[in-house]
Amino acid sequence: SVPSRGDSRVVSLSLQSKMLPGLSLNAEGFEKIGKKLNKEQVPPPAEVQQKKPNAGKQNKKSPSNSSSKQTHYKSLEEAIKALDVMDLKQQLEKSQALFPENPCVWVKDLAGYLNSKLIAPDTDPTLSSYAHDYPYCLAGKELRSIVKNILGKSTDALKDFFDHCIFTMLRELDKQAGEPLHGYRMCIQAVMMNKPKVATLNLSEHLELLRSHQNRPAKCLSIMWALGQAGFYDLSQGVRVWLGIMLPVLGVKTLSAYAIAYLERLLSFHANLTKGFGVMGPKEFFPLLDFAYMPKNALSTSLQEQLRRLYPRLKVLAFGGKPESTLHTYFPSFLSRATPNCPDAMKKELLNSLTECLSVDAQSLGVWRQLYTKHLTQSRATANSEDIQDCNAVCSSLQMKIRCQGFPWSRLLMAMLVFAAGFIAHDLRSHRTFAGSTTALYLERTGVTAVSQQAWRKVSYYSQQGIRVQSLYCWCKRTHLYS
Repeated sequence: SVPSRGDSRVVSLSLQSKMLPGLSLNAEGFEKIGKKLNKEQVPPPAEVQQKKPNAGKQNKKSPSNSSSKQTHYKSLEEAIKALDVMDLKQQLEKSQALFPENPCVWVKDLAGYLNSKLIAPDTDPTLSSYAHDYPYCLAGKELRSIVKNILGKSTDALKDFFDHCIFTMLRELDKQAGEPLHGYRMCIQAVMMNKPKVATLNLSEHLELLRSHQNRPAKCLSIMWALGQAGFYDLSQGVRVWLGIMLPVLGVKTLSAYAIAYLERLLSFHANLTKGFGVMGPKEFFPLLDFAYMPKNALSTSLQEQLRRLYPRLKVLAFGGKPESTLHTYFPSFLSRATPNCPDAMKKELLNSLTECLSVDAQSLGVWRQLYTKHLTQSRATANSEDIQDCNAVCSSLQMKIRCQGFPWSRLLMAMLVFAAGFIAHDLRSHRTFAGSTTALYLERTGVTAVSQQAWRKVSYYSQQGIRVQSLYCWCKRTHLYS
């Protein structure tokens, strides 16, 4: 029987993976691997001897058979519905039987099979008009189960498999009549659902790969799309991808629109930003501030406004869950940017941020004292900002309330005591004796004199008793000491 194109692709991928299971991220190394595979990919001798007589016939029949087996569909939905899941399962079982200890072969056979069968129009490398999990969301339960099962058995090979999918996509984009990339995209999304951290293991190498293809926007966008899939399943990994891959190329006109669109989609997808805390620091935050507020930068006006709308959420991510202990690290950069020539919108944001640093993190004041003489102009602007003036006004009003708090009862009481003492002194001087004074007569009529005398007798009695007890105690103590 003549092998179909899908079967031959699976066998070819199996042989390639067996001979060279790992693919480097270096573009030159990738080309060398391809040349090496072309030289080494030779069928076993026994099969050559058996098939030599029919080699010519097979060569003649293979083109027509291949074209009949490969079906082009109008849409990806139609292609997935027509996919023979049982045939895929059998091919993967064969692959596992042939290479039981090489999971790299299994997953690469999976990707090759899916991509060879899902032949449908493929125009947008970023799939921006579709849902975040397109095209994998179109897969049925049975197909998802097969993919999940094979990926679960190949956990250690997922990193190499992810790189393999990216490189194969780039290689297909080099061809004028290259195949659609739906199969590789589905495998990338399946890997990200299973282990999103895979995308951030080699960010520096992926950035180098991206820059090497900077004159090919379709390739760059495909790389950015593949790495960005991690963010929909783990916010922290998505932020790492954006800071490590998309922020460095934010000034490239052909890539900046997708970079900001992805950031907006990522932040909208995750309403709770707490899972993204701890990823962004001052080093990553302030370039974003400059892109959002500095005029005449590499971004267009519309993209800058779009980034400025996202800035408050980026600020929350940067400050993290404990701003009271981290804001002092942002204070120096905020202060150095608040120059007189700073744009009004940016100056307002900087002054608000400086005020927030001073009010939330107590260490910011100490940092300001150290930088005050070096940044006199900025410090003056900070001290004269509206927020600081409002704060000073509130503090002044509070101090006034503290000083003039309520009715002056203490002063009134003091005045009454002074008046009473003066009246009694004048009364005694007028009558010369207390018994004949008006004060004594008034106290006697009201009964105060009788009560006072009774209280005085009791105080005198108990005082005498206390003196006797104390004398007895002292006598006992002396007696005890001398005995």
